[in-house]
Amino acid sequence: MSIPFFSKLRSQKHYLQLVKPELKQVSEFVEAQSSCFDPEVADYMETVCQSKGKMLRPALVLLVAGATGGIKPAHIRLGALLEMVHLASLVHDDVIDEADKRRDEATANALWGNSLAVLLGDVLFSHAMVLGTEFGSTEFCRRLANTVRNVCQGEVAQSSRLYDLSMTREEYFEIIRKKTASLFSAATGGLAGFPE
Repeated sequence: MSIPFFSKLRSQKHYLQLVKPELKQVSEFVEAQSSCFDPEVADYMETVCQSKGKMLRPALVLLVAGATGGIKPAHIRLGALLEMVHLASLVHDDVIDEADKRRDEATANALWGNSLAVLLGDVLFSHAMVLGTEFGSTEFCRRLANTVRNVCQGEVAQSSRLYDLSMTREEYFEIIRKKTASLFSAATGGLAGFPE
């Protein structure tokens, strides 16, 4: 499918309608990943992988693909992979924030405790990296690994600077660049050029 780059659609909701069937495929791909884990991990992962949100990162992958030549199966996999990285970071965020709810659902740490939640986030990060190897490109894997590293470093920087009133605007922007913007960058072109 190819999406005209310039469209008369005006709202985010309308743009997401352009890739609704493909977003469903991404969602199904993410949910199916729980079957890839050992039995003692699979049940936990099934719960974690069903806790998707607005799926903005996969939507951006699909919209950019549609605007630049068409959505291919590799774009579905890339969207799912980035969603898993995002989910892993949310699992860690919920532990750090001591959150017991996300989108009106119990968080992993509320269900199973902080230690297990952190490990589940780690397993999901590593699984996304394994899926990245299926693209068969060392360069793609390097870019993906850098993206995951940036997300994790951003989380560490944010946690270590809580309530730090001396933080400069530039330092704050660097934290959110790593923690948040790096995934949006990956979705919109930072991982571009991956093999089909």
